[in-house]
Amino acid sequence: MPTPTINPDFAPLLETLGQGASDFFLAAGLYHAHKVSFAAAAALAGLGYEEFHYRLKEHFGHGFVITDETVQEDLLLVEELVGQHS
Repeated sequence: MPTPTINPDFAPLLETLGQGASDFFLAAGLYHAHKVSFAAAAALAGLGYEEFHYRLKEHFGHGFVITDETVQEDLLLVEELVGQHS
């Protein structure tokens, strides 16, 4: 499998964003596209949980992607738990 390369036109912009910017933005893009989990994206970016979360908020305005399906699953779980305690 060939090694992917980054378009060299990105280099000047990425340099202004600090060391590891290309890894971070690629990992963040994969996370936002729902291709990898938060933990996997943080690891791919070479960052810990807190640092990856902070940088997502810094560059994207939010730290986690919460999908409608996730919210619906949580609501169903809450209904189930409430029903068990009634």
